[in-house]
Amino acid sequence: MAEAALIDGKAFAASLRERVGTGVAELTASTGIRPGLATILVGDDPASQVYVRSKSRVAAELGMASFDHRLPGTTAESALLQLITRLNKDPAVHGILVQLPLPKPIVTADILRAVDPDKDVDGFHPMNVGRLGSIASGAPLDFPVPCTPLGCSMLLADTLGSLSGRHAVVIGRSTLVGRPVAQLLLRADCTVTIGHSRTRDLAALCRTADILVVAIGKPELVRGDWIKPGAAVIDVGINRVALGDGKTRLVGDVAFEEARHIAGHLTPVPGGVGPMTVACLMYNTLQEARRRAGLPFAAV
Repeated sequence: MAEAALIDGKAFAASLRERVGTGVAELTASTGIRPGLATILVGDDPASQVYVRSKSRVAAELGMASFDHRLPGTTAESALLQLITRLNKDPAVHGILVQLPLPKPIVTADILRAVDPDKDVDGFHPMNVGRLGSIASGAPLDFPVPCTPLGCSMLLADTLGSLSGRHAVVIGRSTLVGRPVAQLLLRADCTVTIGHSRTRDLAALCRTADILVVAIGKPELVRGDWIKPGAAVIDVGINRVALGDGKTRLVGDVAFEEARHIAGHLTPVPGGVGPMTVACLMYNTLQEARRRAGLPFAAV
């Protein structure tokens, strides 16, 4: 069997960013509204610093206003809530992103609930989670959707066209990725099964999937013989594993070298889903700015 066709998330994300940039320029020219993204980073976690810096850089490249808020790890929850309240009221801010994880003793759920649902460009507010859970098949996504799941659904639609009638298996039931991905696939008329760490004979379940989305956080858990020949495989995992020489490398939740000889389509790690997350964040921010201008959500 021929090797899987790689799903180039990096290229698709670049195309999406370009289209968002065009949308930003058109919105600003026609209404005077410049989309604004506020990022909040609490503490000095190195990975979080890299992520926030990347998001701010891309926002600026696309013509958006970028408002960075860096707070010490000792910041009280009350102070963080005060900042969010201020950003909720700021008309120049259309999207608010609170970088996770937050240091203890801050209660993450309290912070996510405090963000205005219409500025919740991460799609984590309970109201937006509920909207996604109740959306009808084919209904428009006119509210913020979690960025990584949205990126997965975009890649699948671009690669396969119609997803209707396909059996999709999602491995992972987190509220950040697994469950939202499942809801988006249901909306696309897939038949969806969710597997997780307690699923009996997970390998057998995976072998039934026309579409396999893996987001369980275990390095190379899914082996090549778990995959149905010709299936489309989206690997959301990103795990740093140690090599014998003291170095490390990034791997996904799927054993890539095994999977590429079985799957029909496959995302690499890195370069697959990862770049889509930031691109979809920019997409959500543009859409919320359009909402503020009284314009409908628009495909870009």
